[in-house]
Order: sequence, then C-alpha cells, then structure tokens
Amino acid sequence: MSEGEPVNDLSVHTLLQTTALVVRDMRCSGGCRHRSVSECADQTHLVLPYRGAFLRHVGRAETIAEPNQLLFFNDDQEYAISHPVGGGDACLSITLDPQLLHELAPPDQLDKGAAVTFRDARRSVSPRGQARLALLRHGLARGTMEALEGETLTLALVSEMLGDRLAGVPTTSYGRRKLADRAKLVLAADPARRWTLGEIAAEVGVSPVYLTQVFAQAEGLPLYRYQMRVRLAQALDRLERSDDLTTLAFELGFSSHSHFTAAFRRHYGRAPAEFQRDAGLRR
Repeated sequence: MSEGEPVNDLSVHTLLQTTALVVRDMRCSGGCRHRSVSECADQTHLVLPYRGAFLRHVGRAETIAEPNQLLFFNDDQEYAISHPVGGGDACLSITLDPQLLHELAPPDQLDKGAAVTFRDARRSVSPRGQARLALLRHGLARGTMEALEGETLTLALVSEMLGDRLAGVPTTSYGRRKLADRAKLVLAADPARRWTLGEIAAEVGVSPVYLTQVFAQAEGLPLYRYQMRVRLAQALDRLERSDDLTTLAFELGFSSHSHFTAAFRRHYGRAPAEFQRDAGLRR
C-alpha cells in the first residue's frame, strides 16, 4: 500500500527525508478505542501531537499524548495505542540520525547503552515550541520550505524541546500523575466547552481544591492555563482551513474574536491573521 493510504485507520505522509532526519505527518481516525496490537519501534522517534489525544501503553505504564506533549518512542521498545476519546489524532513524527540525536539530547535524559533511548516517557512543549512546530509543518506540507531550511528548523526545534529548562517534567507521584492525566482526558473530550472547575473535578472524582493543587504540581501550570493551551493548539491546526476567524473563535470556546486574538497573541507572539500570513496560509 502506498504512502498516504490508510493502514489500520492510520495515514502517513513524509514531509521531509534527508540523510540527517525524517519528518512525517501521521493522522489516525481513532475509530477503535481499544488497545491496539503491540508494535515495536525500529529506532527512537520523537512524536509531537498537534490534534486530538491518545494513550501510549508500554508494559503497564500509560502516557497520554496531546498537543502539549513530546513523546519518546524509544528504539526497540514495545508499545500499544488506544483512543479513550473520539475524534482521532494527528502527530508530527521526527526521526533523527542516532548520532545527531545523541549530540542534541542532554546526557541526563538518556539511558546508558548503545542505542539512544530516553529515560522519561515525555516532555512538555512550550507555546513557542507549538508555534514553531506548526510553522515547520505548514511550510513543509505546502512546499514553501526547502530541505535545508526544514532540517535547520527541525534540529533547532528538537534542541529547544530537549534543552529548555522550562520544558522539564515536574516531579510528582504516580498517583497524582494519573489524576492529572484523567483531567486532561476530560478536557480532550470537549476542549471548546467552557468548563467550571467543579465540573472537571466531578468528572475526575476529587474535590476542586485537590484537583487544582495536584494538577499544578504535576504539570507546572494551573488547570485553566492548560485548557487555554489545548484550545490554542487546536487553533494552530485549524487556521489552515479557517477563513472566518470570528466563527473559529466561537467554535473553540472563546467569547469573542478579540478574546481569541488576545489569547493567541499572548501565547504565540502574533495575532491569528499574522500567523496565517507567516505560515503562507493567506496572502
């Protein structure tokens, strides 16, 4: 089956392939919510979701994948995927030459051994990283970015995500991490909804006070700010297909066009219309 055709509801498009790296756009319809058949990575992949959410299972450990996360699919690591919420997902998968990845990754993040494998399952992605990822994806997909530029931006993006001290995963217990992940799934199921803290806490099964404390400790930012990032990550994806920014603002749960624009500018340093122009999505 040729590239780009669905394989078990997964489509894969290679955006850039050189001797140094490969960048792929991977989209899954998420039709099956049950745990998939186990697979094994042939080398270490850096997977950056930009739409939707899924769960990655490695043994008994589970890691939620959504647009605020970078996941490490390590070389020779067996894993399975499930989709606890509908809507499917889309990710950018980056594979680097092992020597390049070894040079970029701080030693304290890697396991000892011949292969380049990461100790942690994931790292957080900053708003700036999300914006740079979207610009890279749009530029490569539209053919407006040459290979050299694409390689340079990809390596810079990976270096920033692995080396940024603010991108680390806050230390917390396994139980509190699971609680925070349940709250993430609640938001992922209906990201445009104007949730109250009490509603999310009721869905998760804890008190609002406990939820706010645990989530901030686990993620390093308040729950409301995290939800804003989820909405704005959706905006980054949908700007490619949106001519009416006011309609998009309401569909994403913002109260007005100005509210959307202010939040977008605060997170990404430019207005949505400016981002569309910078990404070549409009003239």
